[in-house]
Amino acid sequence: MLAVPGDPDTPTGGYGYDRRVAAGLRAAGWHVDWLRLPDGFPSPDARALGDAYAALAARPDGVPLLVDGLALGAMPEVGAAVGERRALVALVHHPLALETGLALERAAALRASERAALAAARRVVATSRTTAATLVRDYGVAAARIVVAPPGTDRAAPSRGGAGDAVVLLSVGTPVPRKGHDRLVDALAGLRALRWRLTIVGDDTRDPATVAALRARIAQAGLDDRIVLAGALDADALDALWRGADAFVLASRHEGYGMAFAEAVARGLPVIGTRAGAIAEAVPAGTGLLVPPDDPDALREALRTVIADRDARLRWSAAARAAAASQPRWSDTVERVAHALRAAA
Repeated sequence: MLAVPGDPDTPTGGYGYDRRVAAGLRAAGWHVDWLRLPDGFPSPDARALGDAYAALAARPDGVPLLVDGLALGAMPEVGAAVGERRALVALVHHPLALETGLALERAAALRASERAALAAARRVVATSRTTAATLVRDYGVAAARIVVAPPGTDRAAPSRGGAGDAVVLLSVGTPVPRKGHDRLVDALAGLRALRWRLTIVGDDTRDPATVAALRARIAQAGLDDRIVLAGALDADALDALWRGADAFVLASRHEGYGMAFAEAVARGLPVIGTRAGAIAEAVPAGTGLLVPPDDPDALREALRTVIADRDARLRWSAAARAAAASQPRWSDTVERVAHALRAAA
């Protein structure tokens, strides 16, 4: 059983990971059903906590429970009560306290809550080595209880690039503060003299305030005709954008792995990003440039290079195509999660 808060079809990387793992486990012979926990996590009210406990406690004894950390980290008492009788496995994409924009008190409360919740899990699945190290260092999770299961990456045809003389930039990530789209706009505002255009893909209904501020920032910079906020797209429309891109750019302030970065490498695209969280695990050396997060000047110079230097783009693209052959596959991910479930049971 895989428990997630809200709709498992939510178009984010974390939910996408959950969907692929569920499908892969079923294909491997596991009986997997979704348990949709109430909305409101990671800030559940008392009713949501009660409903979550009732739903989890009703599952049969002996059946491993794989619970997404977005929910488990916010309900330590529920986790402890359920974990006494059942094989509880936590799935941590990235610690809740590392979400951008949290007040210090809120971040501290989430850190304490998640630390307590993880203590109730028999095994913890982390989606990167970086996240696993954070859980050991800051959350008291024994390394022996952690299974690292990086997201898989599907093989894909190399992107062919844009047909015009403007460099086509693609950014894939839900417009929330952690994704750093504001810094990306600031950096590009200083590169008006170069020929480029940018499409940002991601669910624009999840954080309306951030999207409104981003639109205002784009307008204030006079870039309405060069930056498109495309919202969430279906697979075919997104694939068309991947195929027509010249480079991938995302200025994240933290990533528990960075599935969009890995897909860009799989497509043979040069990558411009940051060294935040586990991004360097998804972006092999030589496939682009990673700069410090929240450094618009460094980001601007990296973007200047990818836009103005065609030879650099070709080198990075060739390196990305070569690196794609050794990327983890979803079958690898599923087997690691299955190992965690077997060990917990």
